[in-house]
Amino acid sequence: MVLRVNHTIAPNIRNPASSHPGFMLSSALCTCQVPHAFTTRGGGVSSGIFSSLNFGNPGDLPVDHRDPITNIKANQAAVAQAINAADRRIVEVHQVHGAAVHVLRAHQPDHSTPTDTKADALVTDDPSRLIAVRVADCTPVLLSSADGRVVAAVHAGWRGVIAGVLPAAIRAMRAIGATNIHAAIGPCISSQHFEVGPEVAEEFFKCFGKDTDFVAPHLTSPGKSFVDLKASLASQATAMGLVMIDTLPHCTVASPELFFSHRRDAGRTGRMMAIIGPRAVA
Repeated sequence: MVLRVNHTIAPNIRNPASSHPGFMLSSALCTCQVPHAFTTRGGGVSSGIFSSLNFGNPGDLPVDHRDPITNIKANQAAVAQAINAADRRIVEVHQVHGAAVHVLRAHQPDHSTPTDTKADALVTDDPSRLIAVRVADCTPVLLSSADGRVVAAVHAGWRGVIAGVLPAAIRAMRAIGATNIHAAIGPCISSQHFEVGPEVAEEFFKCFGKDTDFVAPHLTSPGKSFVDLKASLASQATAMGLVMIDTLPHCTVASPELFFSHRRDAGRTGRMMAIIGPRAVA
């Protein structure tokens, strides 16, 4: 099957340096008429290393150095307002770099326990909710059925790619009725900046074959390689039968004015958010 990458509409960066939240849209998802956004780092209320549209904290940061939850909630509310979904509840998960999928149906609780579900993808057909993942170099993927009734948000670092989190999310969408799924692969660390050791390269060879184009040798550092997360995820989406795949071209490491980056900033940085909800019921 031929991969069709949809670039008919360039991703839109909305007011990244103003008092309004900065975010990007996908042409593939706009056709599904679903509220969605890949956020940038501008237009929020956070400060310092989290300036300014931040949605999370490094796990090892002391509590007194963290961005207050009140800031994060205010940033979430601003984005929900900007995508015309201010009345919806935002649901997230405890991301663990695996392949578990959290499916949310109408009239069911957000989580089955008092703490957030451990997963790296969310799927819902409930138009009263928005689902979101947080990233700072890992790849966010948003998906929607063509009719906008079933959506998914996926967090995929290299471990998630190898574990198959994106195919798992697509299967979960289909299990609750999704057909003709559109995908948008958001900003993440690019192959030019994602240098890995031989143990990571070997995992990609096991997953995609020794001749894969998703791993390139580092010409000046023997034993090192560069890995292409976006291309590997697009390949997995194609293998699952998707043909409408919009890959946003931005690199989080290369654009400090637009994005937080865990690798560039040595772990002391904020988080972007990829957020989506089902099409509103008429």
